[in-house]
This record gives sequence, C-alpha cells and structure tokens, in this order.
Amino acid sequence: MAHSWTQLSVRTSPASIDALANFLIERGAPGVVLKKNGLDAFFAAPHAGAPLRRDINRFVDAVTRLFPGARKPRLQWRVVKPENWEHSWKRFIKPRRVGKTFWVTPPWLEPPKFRRRRVITIEPGMAFGTGTHATTRGCMEFLEWVSERLPTGRFTALDVGTGSGILAIALAHLGAREVRAIDNDPVALRVARENCRANGVAETICLSGARLNAIRRRFDVVAANLTAETLLELAAALEKKVATKGFLILSGILHAKAGAVTRRFAARFRVVKRKQSREWVSLLLQRK
Repeated sequence: MAHSWTQLSVRTSPASIDALANFLIERGAPGVVLKKNGLDAFFAAPHAGAPLRRDINRFVDAVTRLFPGARKPRLQWRVVKPENWEHSWKRFIKPRRVGKTFWVTPPWLEPPKFRRRRVITIEPGMAFGTGTHATTRGCMEFLEWVSERLPTGRFTALDVGTGSGILAIALAHLGAREVRAIDNDPVALRVARENCRANGVAETICLSGARLNAIRRRFDVVAANLTAETLLELAAALEKKVATKGFLILSGILHAKAGAVTRRFAARFRVVKRKQSREWVSLLLQRK
C-alpha cells in the first residue's frame, strides 16, 4: 500500500543551502529540491517523526551559527499524499551536464542528444550522489582530468563510500580496467548495484560492504566523497590505498575544514587541483 510523504520546506540563506541538503540526504531524504532561497526535502511519513525533526532543528541551528548575519531559517512541514509525491519532486529533476564528458539523467527521462557526452542513468534513491551536488560534480570533473593522464583500459580505481555508485560508473566509462566500490550502507549498495546494471558496467565494478582497512592492495585512483571529519578519520587507511604517483580525490569538505584536510595529507601528497563551489571544497592530490 502506498504511504504518504512528509515535505520539509526550508527558507534560508543561499550560503547554507548545500550543507543542509547534504545533511537531509544523509538522513534518508530520497528527494531534495534546491531553490534560490531554500529547499524542499521529502521523507517517508513513517520516518519523519520527532527524533528526525529534533535532529534537523539541531543541525539547522548549528549551520546558522557558521554563517554570522544570515537570517534564521524557517522550517515548514506538511504531509504530501501518495498520488502527489511524484509530481512534488520528480518534475524538478532534469538531465544535467557534468564536466565535459557526461549527461546525468534519471531513468524516466530521455537525455538530450549530444554525441560527445556519455550518459549516466541514476535512479534517485536513499543513497547520496545524483550529479546535482557540488561535491559529486567536483569529483567527476577531477576523474575526467585524471583519466586523461592514465592509460585507458589499464588503470584501477577505488570508490570509498560509493553511495549511488555514480563515481564508480563514471570511472568505468572513463576507461578504468577495474573499479572497486565500497559502502557500509546496505541500502546504498543495493541502489548502486541497480545503477551499475542500468548503465551496463556491472562487470567492471566490484561492489561490497568491505571495510577500507580490510583492502590490502593499492589503486591508481582513489575517490572518497565523504565529510571532512570522516576523511580525517580514514586518512591513514586512504593513504595506504593509493599507488606510487597515484591520485587521491577528496570531497564533501566544508571550506572551513579544507585546511585541516590538506595539512593531514601534505606529508605524502601534493595538491594538484582545488575546486570550490560555495562552501564546498574538492581536492585532487597526487602521491609524491
């Protein structure tokens, strides 16, 4: 039986929109629509109870303190009937150019005809990564740059915290011989597996819930689109997974934390590129 959905509408300063969207996706919102002065997020009604609302209120208060002078966000909750769910958010998701290589599109829409671009079909689900967020775009643009400097069909890659699988799929399209993708969320792995099959790269990508420390080999490319705190926690393990002169792509970093992340990896890696979009920073590092 179809259940109702709960819509959260937030009106806030543009500077805090991305941080809030990332948090809501991580808390299970399968649909987040970004707007000029806020966003709309959707949750399955049974899961939008008091604990979730309390956590969101705390996060909103914390984000507000990071941006002095920003107006206090306004939150509004309402129930969306099942028959209105698709109309409420699917109509906002359009095919999107990412970098110079890809169109990222949901499965219910035909991508625009563009011969020079590859199409990645991503089913928006309860897994982060649809190509719309600045952190995902930053990673994909760095993957393009790296793939042009590695031998096609010969390099290997590791995607840490694969989410929807979009980075692993991009790597397969960009010529990786083998892609290992890991995530500790079973829902993310299921979504990623479906997306890999839909994009015809299931044979190239090995998906698993393995812990990073359990992987004993090194890769030419390692990508980790997580958070600054998680990247710092996993720093030692991430360093060990990058081959000599290999590349490490780090994203999901708030600007205020970018310096700490850069310093942590400075002993063994040099910064090749740095990309910032609003408050989000992505780093492309190369092992010395």
